[in-house]
Amino acid sequence: MQKDTIKIGISACLAGEKVRFDSGHKKSNFCMEELAKHVEYKMYCPEVAVGLPIPRPTIRQVRTADTIKVCRPDGTGDVGPQLTEYGKKIATEQAGHLSGFVFCAKSPSCGMERVKIYNEAGTGNTSEGIGFFAEQIMKHNPLLPCEENGRLNDVHLRENFVMRVYTLHNWQQLVKEPVTVHRLTQFHAQYKYLLMAHNYQAYRDLGNLLGTFVGDDVNALADEYILGLMNALRRPASRKNNSNTLMHLQGYFKRDLSKIEKEEMRDAIDEYRQGLVPLYVPLTLLKHHLKVHPNEYLSKQIYFNPYPNELKLRYGL
Repeated sequence: MQKDTIKIGISACLAGEKVRFDSGHKKSNFCMEELAKHVEYKMYCPEVAVGLPIPRPTIRQVRTADTIKVCRPDGTGDVGPQLTEYGKKIATEQAGHLSGFVFCAKSPSCGMERVKIYNEAGTGNTSEGIGFFAEQIMKHNPLLPCEENGRLNDVHLRENFVMRVYTLHNWQQLVKEPVTVHRLTQFHAQYKYLLMAHNYQAYRDLGNLLGTFVGDDVNALADEYILGLMNALRRPASRKNNSNTLMHLQGYFKRDLSKIEKEEMRDAIDEYRQGLVPLYVPLTLLKHHLKVHPNEYLSKQIYFNPYPNELKLRYGL
């Protein structure tokens, strides 16, 4: 079955659209110059969508008693309810169609976290808010990988976001056809070492979940599995966990490699563990041995190629 194009939601200003309050944009070079070669974007500007003009007065979150408004600095023009409803609408319409979302940081509509909430007098604020639109997208799509433009400058968070996008997309392709325990087990087998690198306990728990399943409600099993998988992958893999995973993978070649080749492999993993070389160095060596000594099980491991190599995401890890 041919895979569909990966679709990612994005704040329109990050795509270069001049929709900000000042008629400007905040184009993300990574999203639009690099990742755009591999995905298709669906652009959203919730503020324009609820009727605000371009240009427009700035809006911000303001706490009034027990409620939070999204309004002008003088307290007028609250569009909080409209932003919430628009967020619910898009979240419902795009459920299962989007494989990720990139939000504009600090925005009262699109910020994922640390959005400023001002007091009524405008004399102080706290950075504890969530954008009204972003909150609905995340609330109604708990599996959806979401990230902010600023955080994507961090090489570990960038790699982790893209990896989760591709993981969810692979899952979305799987569930287009009726799910069976066998198909779930095959899917899990491909993710074994990626899971091991991110969360060893989840790797064991999810394997046990599938291996001990008894009953007829396979769809409920699938829902529990993918929620566990996506949650387990949220934290970037540590050098220690990656190193342990690489050692496990090296074990498959113990009968094929010469003494010198084994030492070379161990040295590459140790140098990565110590932070002397990036992850792609021992990975490249392992891929070389896999080509020379083919192994059908290993060749299917997502850990080796979780996303297109052209993105060069592991060069800085």
